[in-house]
Amino acid sequence: MLTIVVDRAKCEGYGQCVLESEDLFELDDDGVSVPTSGVGDERRDDAERAADMCPMQAITVS
Repeated sequence: MLTIVVDRAKCEGYGQCVLESEDLFELDDDGVSVPTSGVGDERRDDAERAADMCPMQAITVS
């Protein structure tokens, strides 16, 4: 399983991660990105691409 972490202090809710991989991320009621749970290793490329799209570099994939 992948671990996707969004640094809530850095995230400004631009939503680029959601636009890139809407099934891996969503914006919560505060407009902050939240990763979905249970993401398998086969989605690593998608998750890393979404992390790269973040203008605040708030997403870590491991």
